[in-house]
Amino acid sequence: MKTLSNIEGLDTCPFRGTRIGGAIGTPPQTDDWWPNRLQVELLHQEQPAANPIYKENYNEKFNALDFESLKRDIKELLVDSKDWWPADYNNYGPQMIRMAWHSAGTYRIADGRGGAGQAMQRFAPINSWWDNGNTDKSRRLLWPIKKKYGTHISWADLIVLTGNCALEIMNFPTFGFAGGRRDAWEPDRSTYWGPEFWNGKSFDESQTTGNYKGHPDEMVNENLRWVGGPKEEYHDLENPLAATHQALIYVNPEGPGGNGDPEDSARNIRESFKRMAMDDEETVALIAGGHAFGKSHGMVPADKIGAAPEAAPIRAQGFGWHNPVGTGNGADTMTNGIEGSWTPNPTQWDNKYLENLFKFEWKKIESPAGAIQWTPIDPEAPKTPDAHVEGKMNSLMMMTSDIALKVDPAYRKVCEKFMDDFDYFTTAFSKAWYKLTHRDMGPKDRYLGPEVPEEDMLWQDPIPVRNYDLINNADIDLLKENISNSKLTISALVSAAWSAASIYRHSDKRGGANGARIGLEPQNTWDINRPKELNTVLETLKGIQTDFNNEQTENKKVSLADLIVLGGCVAIEKAARHTGIEVKVPFTPGRTDTTQELTDIESFEWLKPVSDGFKNYHNDKVGYRVPPERIFLDRAQLLSLTAPEWTVLVGGLRVLDQNYDYSKHGVFTDNPGHLSNDYFRVLTSMDYEWIPQDTNEMHFNINDRRSGNTRFTATRCDLIFGSNAQLRNIAEIYAADDGHQRFVHDFIAAWDKVMMLDRYDVRQE
Repeated sequence: MKTLSNIEGLDTCPFRGTRIGGAIGTPPQTDDWWPNRLQVELLHQEQPAANPIYKENYNEKFNALDFESLKRDIKELLVDSKDWWPADYNNYGPQMIRMAWHSAGTYRIADGRGGAGQAMQRFAPINSWWDNGNTDKSRRLLWPIKKKYGTHISWADLIVLTGNCALEIMNFPTFGFAGGRRDAWEPDRSTYWGPEFWNGKSFDESQTTGNYKGHPDEMVNENLRWVGGPKEEYHDLENPLAATHQALIYVNPEGPGGNGDPEDSARNIRESFKRMAMDDEETVALIAGGHAFGKSHGMVPADKIGAAPEAAPIRAQGFGWHNPVGTGNGADTMTNGIEGSWTPNPTQWDNKYLENLFKFEWKKIESPAGAIQWTPIDPEAPKTPDAHVEGKMNSLMMMTSDIALKVDPAYRKVCEKFMDDFDYFTTAFSKAWYKLTHRDMGPKDRYLGPEVPEEDMLWQDPIPVRNYDLINNADIDLLKENISNSKLTISALVSAAWSAASIYRHSDKRGGANGARIGLEPQNTWDINRPKELNTVLETLKGIQTDFNNEQTENKKVSLADLIVLGGCVAIEKAARHTGIEVKVPFTPGRTDTTQELTDIESFEWLKPVSDGFKNYHNDKVGYRVPPERIFLDRAQLLSLTAPEWTVLVGGLRVLDQNYDYSKHGVFTDNPGHLSNDYFRVLTSMDYEWIPQDTNEMHFNINDRRSGNTRFTATRCDLIFGSNAQLRNIAEIYAADDGHQRFVHDFIAAWDKVMMLDRYDVRQE
């Protein structure tokens, strides 16, 4: 009998929808009976039908609000304590910093998912993660502000802005703020956050295997993959995850599996923060900076706390984690189980966190809730005032993840630098916080508001602003003629343009053709981009660019980025003409070229796909341990494609000979380079049978039924469009006798969409 842990793809799939089993007590559903079904419907999330304000222009509404009045209102609210949820130290600032941090902290660099961009903290599963305990109270406290300003400010922007205001009222100088985040209006049913074995009430790591692959003796709860040797070597966190455990934002503050080991904790911190695009200095700045404020809550054992918001009774009206002990809040608050404050003045920006961490020796104790935490050994160590009982003083507290900064040599060196130069620490935390809360917003063309910093940060993938005139239609026609007269093939031109544009990720708005980074390290050496051919195309296009720009008497230029895309247009028009259809592929100039100095090579390396069905590329050595077609679906979702767009693009790319290794898998035509509907005609024909080449059914022969001869070959990423019921029905539209012209026009429309995905300078979402 199959269990939850051995159903194919469940424990490692990067793109997962409905949980197996559904609600407790309900009969099996479609995905229970057919767990290997490809959930194509996941491409159709975020439909306008779910959004009551989809026709409104958020940019215009945000720019029209009184930003200074909004900030004043937020800051007044932060010091106006409520009886139903009393503020620690009469200041909601620290808990609002936590809310904003946890909203942004889900970001992961491997696929760009997570982050503050859509305020997903409002929906399941994130709103009910144990690590997000009581963030429901923070958002409810903000409701009067949201109510007053309505649709002029999204929840996503309000959450981050409130975090900034919280820092500012405690005398911390923030680096800046940008609006422009648009709210989601339904839960994310696609993102895989790790193995999810959780009872909906309290978080118990013993119930799960976590996000690592674990050694059975030492790391059962934390799910580290054991690769032999000392503990330093078991750090193989499952792709594309970044949190070390499902339902955590980063790491367990008590140490891996709650083991209380600071050295183990440091290794987890480094791996997790790296996966969230932070280096060692940024990591220390965020931890030390964030823990300069507020307190942790652990006055009540976890088993006494009620269900999370998604499992709470209807009478709770969206509130979760009901605490029946005492007042249920204030001095009796329970959040993560650790109790206490890190500094003597928890509502003031200072360097006491680091000073006390290093000045004193610390010993392990248990919180009232039974969690592992640390207290100073020296009885003369400073005390911290109680958050609710006037006149009461408590011992300082550190978490295992705090002690980790002291015992890890690299982290210790950064801490010492911050202690020696408080101004430098302040700047480092300010910039790290800005990066944390804006990392998933994409290019600065999306940034709104009066507090957007002028400085460009490397993590923003900066592209120089155009300082010359756009080419006109006559120039475009001339450049197309020059490209057409070159010796570049249709396949090579299409490959260069597609390789440049299709690296875009809608999750964090990174990648795309703008900037011509396809000509820079690391992208121009990726094997998936056919680098030898690619660089021949780039050199030819650079020659055309130089000739054109040198001939101009006006302040007019063409960028390499525009020429790469224009080359794809020329090739597609030729390929359509070969099949008797005259078309004009849309082209919008205005891209500019960036430089190697403005490109973070290490960061961009994360954009290289480990599997990409568009090019029949699948790297088994580093890829996900799931069928390639599931990752292919994930790639389509990152490009914000619909199922018809995904299908038509694949059919076109195959007949245009776009496999990364020039193989003929899926090239179901005798005329590669012709934009025909042959792919769909063969795929849906009953004249053929599909014979696996191996027991894994990764590659197939397409044999003529009568002769038995092999006519074509294919991969799973080819045949899924005939196997999956939803995709096959789309494929049949293009395979029909009247489908060719429709196919060509739909392919061009989808192609243009991909070419324009990163053009936030001329379009809105």
